[in-house]
Amino acid sequence: MGIQDLIRFFLPKEDHFYDFLEKQAKAALDGAHALAKFTDDGQSAKECSLAVQKIEHLGDSIVHDMEEALARTFVTPIDREDLQKLSSELDGVLDLTNGAIRACVMLGVDRPTDPMRQLGRVLLRSTEVIGNAVPLLRKHRYTEIVHAARELRKIEKEGDTIYREAVSELFKVRHEETDPGLDPRVLIREKTVLEDLENAIDQCDAIADTLANLAVKHG
Repeated sequence: MGIQDLIRFFLPKEDHFYDFLEKQAKAALDGAHALAKFTDDGQSAKECSLAVQKIEHLGDSIVHDMEEALARTFVTPIDREDLQKLSSELDGVLDLTNGAIRACVMLGVDRPTDPMRQLGRVLLRSTEVIGNAVPLLRKHRYTEIVHAARELRKIEKEGDTIYREAVSELFKVRHEETDPGLDPRVLIREKTVLEDLENAIDQCDAIADTLANLAVKHG
């Protein structure tokens, strides 16, 4: 048992740090749900962007509260570096989700393409897994956390396949006489949004690694 673990054993538990992480996980899930209003439910990109932006501001306030609490606390339930890392990664999912819908507004994507819909669903599934996994930290259910991390990696691979196939299709060489291909502006616009969605999903995969490492470290 390390010195920090020994100190934690004798001092009161600062379990409110788990509250911060769970709130961030919920905010990431809420952001993905708000994005899905555009990708699947026909809501305008502008309306969706306003909703995601509101959630993103809430996420920023949770990060601020976490940082303030870390500065005031000597003993934390898990290492402060791990708390800060997971908090930053959870906030990153929400930031990247916000970036994807803002790109839709900025670049004039009025309707999602099919790959955008698919990636939106992958992001939603990923944040659902995260939303269920993060509360397991306070319960020390590390075996279930490892299973959740594996599921996140599996989902990320699905997203990566969708992204690669969609980008390949965008750049596919066509015979100009029968199919002149996409307007370059449309190509850039669609690739940018697809890339933003893929980045958000990749961030979920980074969270999988962090959760798995925490499970190994404390399990």
